[in-house]
Amino acid sequence: MRLYTDGEGRLVKVEGDRENPFNQGRLCIRCLDLPEVVYNDRRLLHPMRRDRADRGKDAWQRITWDEAYDEIEARLKDLRERYGAESVLFMQGTGRDIATWISRLAWSYGSPNYGFPLSGLACYLPRVSGMYSTTGSFWVCDCSQQFPDRYDNPAYEVPEVMVLWGNNPIVSNSDGFFGHWVVDLMKRGMDIIVIDPRMTWLGRRAALQLPIRPGTDAALALGMLNVIVNEDLYDHDFVDRWTYGFDKLAERVQDYPPDKVADITWIPEERIVKAARTFAQAERACIQWGLAVDMTREALPAIQAIAALTQITGNIDRPGGMIVPPEILFYGGGFGADLLSEEQTAKRIGLEKYPLLKFGFATLQPDEMVRQMETSEPYALHGMWMQTTNPLASMGADPDRFYRAAKELDFIVGVDLFMTPTIMALADYVLPAATYPERDGLRIGDGPQRGETINKVCQVGECKSDMEINLELGRRLNPAAWPWADVKEMFSSIIGETGYSFDELREVAPAYPQYTYRKHELGLLRPDGQPGFNTPTGRIELWSTQYAGAGLDPLPYFEEPEPGPGSTPELLDEYPLVLTTGARNWGMFHSEHRNVPRLRALRPDPIVEVHPQTAEDLGLRDGDWVWVENQRGRAKRRVQVTTVLLDPRFCSTDHAWWLPEGDPEDLFGVRGLAINNLVPWTCGKSGFGSNYKCMLVKLYKVKDGE
Repeated sequence: MRLYTDGEGRLVKVEGDRENPFNQGRLCIRCLDLPEVVYNDRRLLHPMRRDRADRGKDAWQRITWDEAYDEIEARLKDLRERYGAESVLFMQGTGRDIATWISRLAWSYGSPNYGFPLSGLACYLPRVSGMYSTTGSFWVCDCSQQFPDRYDNPAYEVPEVMVLWGNNPIVSNSDGFFGHWVVDLMKRGMDIIVIDPRMTWLGRRAALQLPIRPGTDAALALGMLNVIVNEDLYDHDFVDRWTYGFDKLAERVQDYPPDKVADITWIPEERIVKAARTFAQAERACIQWGLAVDMTREALPAIQAIAALTQITGNIDRPGGMIVPPEILFYGGGFGADLLSEEQTAKRIGLEKYPLLKFGFATLQPDEMVRQMETSEPYALHGMWMQTTNPLASMGADPDRFYRAAKELDFIVGVDLFMTPTIMALADYVLPAATYPERDGLRIGDGPQRGETINKVCQVGECKSDMEINLELGRRLNPAAWPWADVKEMFSSIIGETGYSFDELREVAPAYPQYTYRKHELGLLRPDGQPGFNTPTGRIELWSTQYAGAGLDPLPYFEEPEPGPGSTPELLDEYPLVLTTGARNWGMFHSEHRNVPRLRALRPDPIVEVHPQTAEDLGLRDGDWVWVENQRGRAKRRVQVTTVLLDPRFCSTDHAWWLPEGDPEDLFGVRGLAINNLVPWTCGKSGFGSNYKCMLVKLYKVKDGE
């Protein structure tokens, strides 16, 4: 990005940087509208506190940073001394370049209980842990993003086929993936297969669209594997040399013939067969998957099955296939895990019940966290640090249950850009964070990493960067773990292997690490330097020894979402529609941007998309306000009648709604708008995955006064 300031140092304009290989000057509207975010009149501008007895009341008192640091330090040290460091939770949301410092703050304090208040950790982490458990690495689509010369790099080859599975990358994406790359590659001859119950812009341009019933991704992948195995379309050489358990997988997929899978997924059988053949017969193929895969209760077997499509076809660690993203900092392991003693690590919430938490991100298990807040077993929880997270509006299942449990904690701190429903409801202190034009930083996060800097160009109020806040508190709580004089020195220590200091990197960025294909053949994926993959068998484990050791089924399988059409058909008379939640829109990300006027104008109200046939059957029209309800709760939505939905049995709704213009002491209206009122705290057998995107619901009109 190029950020322009005026003579007074105010940010006035944003443009894409055409010279940057990553996006080549293309930006989303949220970037272009950045000045309206930075200078928003609802920004938090200085630290504040209130009495614990005033939680939920707009009774904040302005304090200085020194007062805030001194008082928070004293309270956290007191909790550590009286109850142990494990009694304090450190919570974050989608942190991107911020997550690194939050995990270090938790572990340097001595708490093993760092994580996300999201049932089943059902965002990205199932994919990360699933991949690490079965292959020893994480994998992303190869769109040449690891090369500074991109598509012109002589080692790169364009995929023949890319599957977009539960992901609309033009609007939103993970893995450091920029959606316009799909268009770039289509212009270079690539075909796409889109798996989505909604028709997207890319779906209309796809070689094949599969309108899947939400929550049945594992069945679809197993049906495609059935075709590939039984029609002998797999890569025999790669399977024989580099995989473990193929014969057992081949036996398992016999339980999923295409006609049976068609009944489960509501996708015509011929499309399932055609998709499998198209993918397997391509010379180079990859899968760009999204959050929908994580947001079913049995997410790990779905991930295992989808990944197996690329593995048995040999589309691994090769140009135009799936690649291991280069890393400067091991993002999956957090920053500072070595600071935690074995004794404290063993106290991580959920670790004993869900041993797969040892692999991938070192987080607690959130469903167990809520239970432990309620029961104090095996030990009581007393404090919570909340940074870049708004669980009452966004990720927390059954938000009222989370609220009731969290409000009993002795001490809570929030760090954010704006006052949120969660901070208003629960926090005793709030610290004002800086937007990225107001701070220096590194782009170290998911996906292929490179040496790029975030450069401060302006200052608003007394806001400080998340990194400054964490560094200052970290030094007070554990000086030895935070030996740096300032954030620039801290950044320089992290990027040491690039050969640059932070200031030097600013002059030369982007600095790309050297990238090599076929690492598994060269011994570059294993710490012992031997060829193969970093798993107990040294191979990609189609039959997972890690899963078997954790008491889980070592092979992929499909389990019907419950409730759902296949598991609770008796509920269909009262709740006849399958609801999928969280489809992204152009102007908003999770619970952000509702308070940004131009972005809010693009989506002024929470929407539920309804098929025209459904609307006619229910007597609904465009613009009607309705309740979306199931047996657990309800949320208010405005109807949008649309043919975007490909089946009248589906409906689709926004998530993370609240009204910043509303009454703070009514928590900005979040109680009536949170679609998570319909979602229980319940995770998969592994501790990963939860049914956020596949519920049974009914719709009915809102009455006057409701």
